[in-house]
Amino acid sequence: MVELTKTGIDGLDSILNGGIVKHSTTLLSGPPGAGKSVLALQYIYNGVEKFDERGVYLSFEENAEDLRQAAESLGFDNWQDHVESGDIKVYDKQVLLRQADFNASLELLLEELTDDDYQRLVLDSLSMFSLFFEEERERRTYLLKFIDILSENGLTSLMTTEQHSALPDKDISMENFLTDGNIFLLQTPTETGVNRYIWVAKMRKKDVQTDIFPMEISEGGITVHENASAFSMLNEDASPI
Repeated sequence: MVELTKTGIDGLDSILNGGIVKHSTTLLSGPPGAGKSVLALQYIYNGVEKFDERGVYLSFEENAEDLRQAAESLGFDNWQDHVESGDIKVYDKQVLLRQADFNASLELLLEELTDDDYQRLVLDSLSMFSLFFEEERERRTYLLKFIDILSENGLTSLMTTEQHSALPDKDISMENFLTDGNIFLLQTPTETGVNRYIWVAKMRKKDVQTDIFPMEISEGGITVHENASAFSMLNEDASPI
């Protein structure tokens, strides 16, 4: 039987039919403001709070204080306590971008990742990760190497990336194929704000519910509503991934 890691996010584990495959890497895609970093923070925080699983948060875009403020604004009041106790390890942009060479940053991370003390990891985001590399081929090679290292060290990981098209089937990248799972966060404008949706496009080694489901962001983070959206934002054809 495939072992699973629960996200602890209301509704999401249900449409994942139990959770994310343990030791896998899932790509979380969406436009700015769709909730990628919220879901990532919630995944790490829930790991400690609900499942006694420690987490590593790699942020190429924010510093540690920004992350603390974001977490506390969502009601994750014990975030800083977990950071200070070591249950959540934060590597922020000031640390990760200090070296111009990815190998140097990777060496820094390996010391933490190989001690079996952490079970969850977030990389936020791949868009900034790309700054380490001039060649696209080199970037993909290192990404695949990094994904293998995470799996070998028992980490169940989420990686965020920017999606530039409003429709996910119009914006498929190599990262969608390199990762084990693909989750898309979607949003459509309304007269009063935006409607938010989540689509689990694939999860290797297990079945998932592939309808588009409405979600909201409020105090406590993301909630996914299990009544599937009445419309599809995608083509009627099967997932392109």
